Amino acid sequence: MKMIPRRQFFQITASLTGLLAAHGWAADAEWKPIFDGKTLEGWKVTAFGGGGEVAVKDGLLTLPAGNDLTGVNFTGAMPKMNYELVLDAQRVEGSDFFCGLTFPYGEACCTFVVGGWGGALVGLSSINGDDASENETTKFKKFEKGHWYKIRVRVTPAKIEAWIDDEQMLDVETKGKKIGMRSGEIEMSKPCGIATYRTHAALRGIKLRPLGEAK
Repeated sequence: MKMIPRRQFFQITASLTGLLAAHGWAADAEWKPIFDGKTLEGWKVTAFGGGGEVAVKDGLLTLPAGNDLTGVNFTGAMPKMNYELVLDAQRVEGSDFFCGLTFPYGEACCTFVVGGWGGALVGLSSINGDDASENETTKFKKFEKGHWYKIRVRVTPAKIEAWIDDEQMLDVETKGKKIGMRSGEIEMSKPCGIATYRTHAALRGIKLRPLGEAK
């Protein structure tokens, strides 16, 4: 097979990049860590009543069980659309959600619930006023204590998607639907936060990246 000369290869690559840009396509950005594994820089403890004592130790952000919610809010710049969030989470102790990931969707916010309502429920709160236990996203998955799960959320104008490890858990087409928060104390997680319910959790590898946008 005939090889393309190195110089010609880079010329072709540059031309393709320019062509994509001319048609409104931008490349996805690199992942940016938003938790340094050492401090709460860029985060603040959510002022839930009865929350556990949040700590950073051995590279982990720990959210001890509270009565009822424990959580943190991201204080950095946060996009409202065309982005992805990823983190590793584990349930250390407890039997309810160990990752309630709240994130912006345009001018609204919503929460990806992982391990709720007795420990196995996964879903999005809320769609048209219905929370994760009673809308089209309701699923059930077994979660092992002490096991790390990679959680990723992808936000675009047409969809909200989410994965746990390699399994897609959300694929929500949002046209004509009202995206919002479950009412109550969890609303304090807006616009971007992570919470647990009567459950001790550990978090690591929290990253954010903007996505390329097609016009």
